[in-house]
Amino acid sequence: MARREVLVQLDDDLVEQLDKLAASLGTSRSELMRRGAQAVLDAERLTGADRQLRAAYRRQPADPALVQAARRLAAETVPAW
Repeated sequence: MARREVLVQLDDDLVEQLDKLAASLGTSRSELMRRGAQAVLDAERLTGADRQLRAAYRRQPADPALVQAARRLAAETVPAW
């Protein structure tokens, strides 16, 4: 995959923390930044999916009998800790 260089301004403390983490993980600061950017995108995608799911349940709420059956089943199958 082609890569493009992007200028990002960070404060000295953040750069220092990234460099320490990169060194401890045996990777580069750039790789950490790529992972961080991907994590933000993934989190936003999950947030959007969660919003859509909640909206769907507002449009058509779950059948109370189904919810009660699911709760009962969950209570019966929960592992003993």
